[in-house]
Amino acid sequence: MPRLRISAISFLNTAPLMWDFEHGDAGQNFEINYTLPSACAAALAAEQADIGIIPAFTYAQIPGLVILPNIAIAAKDRVRSILLVSKGPIADVRTVAADTSSRTSVALLQVLFAKFFGGARDLTPHPPKLDEMLQNHDAALLIGDAALQVPTDAGYHLYDLAHLWHQATGKPFVFAFWAVRLDALSRKPTGINLARVFQQSRDHGLESNNLDVIAREWSPKLGFSEDDIRSYLTENIHYYLDRENHSGLKLFLQYSQEIGLIPEIPDLRFLGPLAFGSPRK
Repeated sequence: MPRLRISAISFLNTAPLMWDFEHGDAGQNFEINYTLPSACAAALAAEQADIGIIPAFTYAQIPGLVILPNIAIAAKDRVRSILLVSKGPIADVRTVAADTSSRTSVALLQVLFAKFFGGARDLTPHPPKLDEMLQNHDAALLIGDAALQVPTDAGYHLYDLAHLWHQATGKPFVFAFWAVRLDALSRKPTGINLARVFQQSRDHGLESNNLDVIAREWSPKLGFSEDDIRSYLTENIHYYLDRENHSGLKLFLQYSQEIGLIPEIPDLRFLGPLAFGSPRK
């Protein structure tokens, strides 16, 4: 029987989630393909993948999915890797060149404008090249590693979207989570608990020694210090779908429905019982 196909993301923030698949034995039971967040969702929708770490927003658009419990890419406040870079104050922004690598981040920007900053703006898809994005637009939405690499002294206004959301709602923001196609579960290898496999990979990736390895691997790729990478993975990104994050996710989907981004608020269905966990101390 063919192995289950995983569609994963090639960003720094997913490195802890993929630890056992890249450094342990978990990958032996799966076929793994790395791509962008939006492409993960597309692969699940097209039945080209069985498991994907999908933008939270796209869960509402793909039928027949269940969520692996208690795993997420979330932010309690500042996330650093989802930035609106603008020439002037956000209230003056009228046109945005948007990196569409993550549809959740684009939807979050639309929700923030519609609900808290005076109404919808004109968003245009654009490759994540900051100088080109700002040539004909008031602002640029950058996502992932491209956002992390924006210099803070470039003279632009920098808005962290997760921080804006937290200021406006008092809640954290969930950007992505693992989702599984229901029709793939019948092909799951006997004896494998998918939720446990992916939770354990996350837990192992967040162990101190393994974070050191991730920092060493990614430091030359991004041009950051190892300490800065550790800080980002442990202080900015939250990898658990706890009660607070779950509440923030539901509010985001509610707002998305209210401004017409999705036709209805989807039920959040989980594979197995929904047990809210918290980071190990």
